[in-house]
Amino acid sequence: MKAALSGALIAVIAATFPVGVFAQATTTSQSANAIQKEIDTHNAQIVELDKEIAQYQAQLDAVSSKKQTLQGALDQLNLSIKKVTASISVTKNKIRSTELQIQQLAKGIDAKQSSIETDEAGLAETIRGLDRLENLPLIIQLLNADTISAAWQDIETLESLQVAVDERIKVLASEKKSLADTKTAQEEKRAQLVKQQSTLLVQQGSLNATKKAQNDLLAQTKNQEAAYQSIIAQKQAAKASFEQALTDLQAKLQYTVDPSQITPAGKGILQWPVDNVRITQPFGNTAFSQSGAYNGKGHNGIDLAATIGTPLRAALSGDVIGTGNTDLVRTSRGQCYSFGKWVMIRHYNGLSTMYAHLSQINVSKGQSVKTGDLIGYSGDTGYATGPHLHFGVYVSSATQIIQLGDATNSTTPCAAAVMPVAPLSGYLNPFNYLPSV
Repeated sequence: MKAALSGALIAVIAATFPVGVFAQATTTSQSANAIQKEIDTHNAQIVELDKEIAQYQAQLDAVSSKKQTLQGALDQLNLSIKKVTASISVTKNKIRSTELQIQQLAKGIDAKQSSIETDEAGLAETIRGLDRLENLPLIIQLLNADTISAAWQDIETLESLQVAVDERIKVLASEKKSLADTKTAQEEKRAQLVKQQSTLLVQQGSLNATKKAQNDLLAQTKNQEAAYQSIIAQKQAAKASFEQALTDLQAKLQYTVDPSQITPAGKGILQWPVDNVRITQPFGNTAFSQSGAYNGKGHNGIDLAATIGTPLRAALSGDVIGTGNTDLVRTSRGQCYSFGKWVMIRHYNGLSTMYAHLSQINVSKGQSVKTGDLIGYSGDTGYATGPHLHFGVYVSSATQIIQLGDATNSTTPCAAAVMPVAPLSGYLNPFNYLPSV
């Protein structure tokens, strides 16, 4: 009987300390090393591409500061294309790196799950074995042992095994927590991957918008400097008649703004519509407006530096109440150079925001958008002698989207253009609602 009892103890010990896990751990380690090596390769490529992007940006800044020429505009577009292409490569590398990290985490989860299942099976068998041994009456254990000391030795072994089982239970609980933490990390990585894939789609749209702008410029100018300078001169001439008609209309529109209808001014009520903020012209009586621009009536928005194809985002949740393209309006007196491609969003706090000179519009009238949603890409349509975003904040109740000619007797080329118009009191300073730079 002693031999049977010792055999039972041996079985319990074997169940408590299962074997065969170490070979699996070695294989998993080798696989993890290969994945990590590939992750490191992608991260190294990201570093090099970031350096390229910085160089392209420096070249873009240098080109934009030079005299406006066709070659300069084409150089700027080419550099923008190279920069966005490099950004797309960065995002693709980040996506692949994240996929590999998810794969690495998944393997870790599988290995940990297998370890837990093995431990659980061994632990269950151990508990059953201990239960059988403990259920033997002490007198039977003493009678079946060769000596009393051997019986006590078996009892001491049982007590040691109970301690080992308790320790194994603690280890198992720790492994389960580790598994839960790894699962949470994997879920966060997947969310990050979805975000990176969304960024990639935006960047690809930016690239397409920039390439289209380049093709349009070449089609308009037929690669001739004289044609390019002629377009700029036409914009400058048409701008004056448009601004006069708009100023006349703003003066005719009488509206007293009721403060209770709009949200009080406050930093951060609106978000910047571009990721990298650089203000090229503020609101109101700027030096540029005092030099004769806008008929001396001041700038009704702010201008933000944005190369063609820069993603533009909704400054706040709301509904798109209008989009348009004033460049499509042509008369015998010429083309309408004003807002170009524009978008207006009405928010739920009495404010509306206006985005003008876009190269591409990605929303439509009646569509609801959330803060940060992509609404289009920047450009130089309308009266813009260089790519930028004109961003305006309007009092919603004071704003109309109308055909300019319906409200004025002006014969401006923009008479047939549809655009947002408000009295002077309906234009608000965007800086009162945007975050500090």
